Amino acid sequence: MSRTLYLSPPSFDGFDGGAGSRYQARREVTSFWYPTWLAQPAALTPNSRLLDCPPHNVGMEECLRIAKDFDYVIINTSTPSLKNDCRVAEAIKAQKPDTKIGFVGAHTMVLPTETLKASPAIDWVGRKEFDFTCKEVAEGRDLATIAGLSWRDQDGKIKHNPEREMIQDMDTLPWVADVYQRDLKIENYFIGYLLHPYISMYTGRGCPAQCTFCLWPQTIGGHKYRVRSPQNVADEMAYMKKLFPQVKEFFFDDDTFTANLPRAREIAKKLGPLGVHWSCNSRANLDYDTIKSFKDNGLRLFLVGYESGNDDILTRIKKGVTMDEMRQFTRACHQAGVVIHGTFILGLPVETKQSIENTINFAKELDVFSLQVSLAAPYPGTELYEQAKLNGWFVKKDKTDLVEGDGFQQSTLEFPGLSKEEIFESVERFYHRYYLRPKPILRIIKTMLEDQDVLVRRCREGYEFFKSMAQRRSDLAAAKAAG
Repeated sequence: MSRTLYLSPPSFDGFDGGAGSRYQARREVTSFWYPTWLAQPAALTPNSRLLDCPPHNVGMEECLRIAKDFDYVIINTSTPSLKNDCRVAEAIKAQKPDTKIGFVGAHTMVLPTETLKASPAIDWVGRKEFDFTCKEVAEGRDLATIAGLSWRDQDGKIKHNPEREMIQDMDTLPWVADVYQRDLKIENYFIGYLLHPYISMYTGRGCPAQCTFCLWPQTIGGHKYRVRSPQNVADEMAYMKKLFPQVKEFFFDDDTFTANLPRAREIAKKLGPLGVHWSCNSRANLDYDTIKSFKDNGLRLFLVGYESGNDDILTRIKKGVTMDEMRQFTRACHQAGVVIHGTFILGLPVETKQSIENTINFAKELDVFSLQVSLAAPYPGTELYEQAKLNGWFVKKDKTDLVEGDGFQQSTLEFPGLSKEEIFESVERFYHRYYLRPKPILRIIKTMLEDQDVLVRRCREGYEFFKSMAQRRSDLAAAKAAG
């Protein structure tokens, strides 16, 4: 088998755009998700290497030096990073023209023809779940015979092979633990609300929820939650604990780990004896007894998408959870001693000045430990993208222009009575009004006093946060000056 490089290319400074990042952008503080979507096929492919450039500070020169030793290069791309990733692919081809280059990711699944046309350096793209697609390419099979592949023949004509069936038995996929150990320096991965060092992994793919803005279920993962068996998950966790004794927290990055509650409860019971801290994505609809049982078996934190403090907006985006249910869930978590990192999105349909105020006040009422405020990102392939096209909400002609030149999110939508500038400015106002209150400040100070490493980390994050807010203001001023 030829040598295969799975690559997250060099990009914007601090750009969290790897193959595990749901929304590719530069964050307010240093943030890097694990490239699990590339680690999985790498684990399937002999003679492979996973190179995740941004967290490891690998620039173009070093990336090209490494890529020269491989016959196949498979690049994870995204809507915001496509142009950059094409430049990397072209540089790899320029130094070694016979290198076969493939692109994978949600963008290639939705827009395979457009992706291939983006650069002559791209030989093929993978659609939907691409694990076994990548493996078969690396085995040197005829591209015309590989399901789930779109490719360019010798005459330059684009061909689309039949779809590949979704993986139903998730236990057939190998663990990613050995790829992590071999190719990644785990201390380089940071998420502000997770203990450091942390490791993230998937126990299943897909999500039954119908949220209109969410990228992965509408593109790669699907709306059926396909899962690994509880024993398989527990066995890999035990293995990871031995392999990475320095890890302080494991994060289950499934879109909604709690979507199958009987299975989640069984996994929790198996994790309890391991004595590890773990966290996961959850919908805000669990009862106290379930939350407490998770807590008793090592759960530390829920990552929860609240999105909005307006029931009308929650209905429009098909969130499936009401504000009252969110309140009950949050109170139960506070009572059980489970930490919550809440995420909110500004600029969802149909945002108004008043709805933004309502969301800020709702967040203050919930008073979760930490939160993240994002701008609505209408990715191709999502219902939100189609709604924005139909209703004329896009600000720019290029509907795939989702980030600024420095990698930060930009406001791409606007609504009657609410401009993109007002939506953009509201992010910083949200952060200030939430965090500059006695309770959040005291919570943060308490964690800093309890742990010297946390003290250093929070000081760094504070510096990065205020620096990024200044950069955002600069981006807004430049946009206004440009008209």
